[in-house]
Amino acid sequence: MLFLFITLIFIIILTIRIKFEIINFKFTSQTKEHVNKNYKINIKVYIFNIIPIIRITEKKIKELFKNEKVREQIKKQELKINKNNINIKKIKDIKNLRLDIDKIDLKVMVGTENASITAFIVSILSALIAVFLFKQNKTINNKYKYIIEPIYINEDLINIEISGIFQIKMIHIINTICLVMKKNKGNMVAKNKCNC
Repeated sequence: MLFLFITLIFIIILTIRIKFEIINFKFTSQTKEHVNKNYKINIKVYIFNIIPIIRITEKKIKELFKNEKVREQIKKQELKINKNNINIKKIKDIKNLRLDIDKIDLKVMVGTENASITAFIVSILSALIAVFLFKQNKTINNKYKYIIEPIYINEDLINIEISGIFQIKMIHIINTICLVMKKNKGNMVAKNKCNC
């Protein structure tokens, strides 16, 4: 009976899917308040890919981060990360998260003081985004909209506007965590052997 219960819990965990919806998020480097206030973020957690069990809005997220106990836990985790020298940039296993993009509407405006550098950055960004979205979905899809615009005003700036729906499966999160922990454990064993 216990084995059956554990198996059922394990199956449910593996079928969990987290859906993020971002609506009207804007970032600009030109103003003091870089992020607009009227954006919305909705997070929904599904089991068996169809049954919603949790819904979190940006208001709930803000309230959560205002809680002192939550802040203390975040600080503790940051200290652990710094102590164990875990650098996210060095972790190649992050790609195993496999973020699925259901819909995206992206507009990026880039400007630098040099027109040729601006043109180069815009072309590189356009190519990278096109390749990334093509890997997500091999067919041409009107759910993926993006515009990369150069701005020639002799000023360094970046403006980003994004709305979209993104999904991630719990199995990919668990897999990535296991890979990262295994790698860090191996690095710590190697360091200990060197110190002996």
